[in-house]
This record gives sequence, structure tokens and C-alpha cells, in this order.
Amino acid sequence: MEEKSLKITGANTTFFNKITKTLTKMLIPTKIGINGMLITIKRNSLIKSYENFIKDTDDSTKEELEKKYEEAYTVYLETLDKYVMDSIYKKVKNNTATEFEKDALSRYYEVTSLKEKEYMDYKYRKQKYLLELDKEGIDVSAKEKIKEKFSRFYVDKMDTLYKGILKNYSIKLADTTNIYDSSKEWIYVKIFYTLEEYVKNILSLKIDINSKDEFKDIENDYQRFESYIVGKLDTKDNIEKNMILLNLSRKLFTHSIPLIVAEQCYEKLLKDARILVQDTKMAAKREKVYTLLINLIEEYNVRLLSTKVYWENMKERENYKKYWDKYKEISKLKDTDFAEYIKQKEILFIKNDIRKIENSKFDYSKIITYYKRRLLDYGAIREVKNKCKSIGNYTGTINKEDRVVA
Repeated sequence: MEEKSLKITGANTTFFNKITKTLTKMLIPTKIGINGMLITIKRNSLIKSYENFIKDTDDSTKEELEKKYEEAYTVYLETLDKYVMDSIYKKVKNNTATEFEKDALSRYYEVTSLKEKEYMDYKYRKQKYLLELDKEGIDVSAKEKIKEKFSRFYVDKMDTLYKGILKNYSIKLADTTNIYDSSKEWIYVKIFYTLEEYVKNILSLKIDINSKDEFKDIENDYQRFESYIVGKLDTKDNIEKNMILLNLSRKLFTHSIPLIVAEQCYEKLLKDARILVQDTKMAAKREKVYTLLINLIEEYNVRLLSTKVYWENMKERENYKKYWDKYKEISKLKDTDFAEYIKQKEILFIKNDIRKIENSKFDYSKIITYYKRRLLDYGAIREVKNKCKSIGNYTGTINKEDRVVA
């Protein structure tokens, strides 16, 4: 009897488990439907509050409208967050989720994992994630009018969030007291990744929504960047792409990536490019990387240092003034003798870069030798032949790369 009773109990448990799982699966679409309706209501309220806020109104009502907009935004985000946990989580748990929903939950956990160790990053990225999730749904199912209205809010809010993310990274990069990660390599990676993400996903949408005239000053750089979106990129391509992103950031994120941080980012790219020249064995590939390095040196000096007002080192400031005067003098050759202009400009860049790196802690001996060979070919320096036949107990010849140049 006891054995029989146990069997019956076990059978009932299995039966009721199956019923419970079936009911759960049946209720999930209802839960999604309820959440979907709530999201639509909160989204519409948010869009209305946003449109009222951005209208030209007097200062007496502006503060009140801003408060209503922020409250609507908070409630909207809370509804989206509840949708992820109530609907997507349960569907993944019950193995009824689509690949999109599985990916959405995976990204959700990736963002929330930042909360304990990088709260500021988490704060901005969670908002960004929830907005992206809702936009994906709107793009698929919403009417064109709703898409248009939401897109204007979306671009505006995303601008704010990306500025916050980049400002947070800039603070970390500029923090000299940060001893736990002296190299800060991961911050450079995050800055370039975030810039690329913004240009691909937000700037492109912004250009579609707003007047094209607003983007005339970044049009060339944006078109150059677009050529790096498709295909597999090698190290050289990635350096060049990041150089373009930095150029764009000087117009798009002037305050979020201040000049002192942009300068550090350029110096990081210059270091990467010099190392790549040193490490590239094939002459044809090395020549292409060297051309990239020369272009990067020009971008750094012309686009950035020429706008620098405050210099901590006054000697460096005076050196740069002389350098800039020389650059402007060489630029006069551009219309009369273009080949000579290119040659003299390259000589100026090489000599200036040698001065910067010859006392570096990093071993740049190979690229300095390469630089000097270029200067020798241009006749910008002379080769001093070694007349000494023996040094100590050694007798032999001096290799070309070991000859002294001045």
C-alpha cells in the first residue's frame, strides 16, 4: 500500500507539474500583452512630455515642463525594466524565447554586471540598453508617425547618455591618482568603441532626421569612417579608423572628451602606429603603415595641438610655436611646388617626432633608424662615415644601419 501510494503521489506530482508549466506558457503571452500595453501608454506620455519640454516657452514654465518630462522618462524606463524581468526572463526560463529575446536578456545581464564595479558606466548603459530595446520593437511594428516622434526623443536622449559615458571615461583617463591600472589600456579601448558605436548607430540616425547643413564640417570624416564599417580590418585599418573617430569627437564631444584627454588618445594612436612600423617586415606594407603614421602626426599637430591654449611645459609651447611657424611656411609651397611641399612637410614631421621619442622609456630605436634613413634619402641629413678601423680588440666594418647620422 505504501509503495502504491508513493507511486500515485509521484504520478500526480508529474501531472500537476505539466499542468503548471503549460499554464505558465499560456499566461506568458498575456503578460507580454499587458506589459506591451503599459509600455505603449508610458511611451506616449513620455513623447508628449518631451515635445512640450522642447517647445519655445517662457522660463516660468520651462522648469515645470522639464520636471514632468524627467518623471515621465523615469516611469517609462521602469516599465521597460519590468518587461525584461517579467516577460523576457520568464520566456527564456521556460525555453520559449526567440533568439532576439535570449540575446536581449544576455545583454541585460552584461549591463547589470557593471553595477558593483563601475556604477557610473552602469547608470548610463542601462538606460541606453532599455532605449535600444524599445526602439528595436518600434522599428518592427510601430506606425511611421510614432517612429518619427520617438526617433527625435531617442536621438536627443542618446546624445546625453553618450556624453555621460565618454565624460566618465575621460575622468578616469585624466586621473593621475589611479594606481590600480597605470597603463589604462582598457579605457582607450572603451573610448574608441563608444565613439564607433555612437557614429554608427546615433550619428547616422541624426543625419537622417536633421538638416544636412548641420553636418557639413564633419561630412568628409563621416564618409571616410563609413568605408571602415564593412569588411575585416587589420591593425593598420583599426588605427586609421580610430584616428577618424577622434577627429569626429573634436566636433561632436568637445566637452565630454576635453583636449587633454583627446591629446592622450592621439598619443596612444601614435605609439601604436610607431610600433606597427617597427614590427612590419614586408617593405610594401611597412610603407603603407608609415604613410598612416605621417598622416596621424599631421592630424595630431594640426587638428589638436594648434588649438591648445594652456601648456604646462612652457619649453614645449615655445618648441611648438617654432614648429607651427615652420609648418605654415612650408604650406606656402602647396600651390607652387606640391612635390616639394610633401617632401618638406615629411622632413619636418620626422625631425619633430624623433625629438619627441628619442628619450622615451619605450624602445623606439628601430623606428628612429628608419626615420634617419628617410632623412638621408631626402638629403636632409648627412652620413658621417666611421674612419675608425678598430675599437678595442674588435676589427671590422660598420653596418649601414649602425652608421652615425646627424
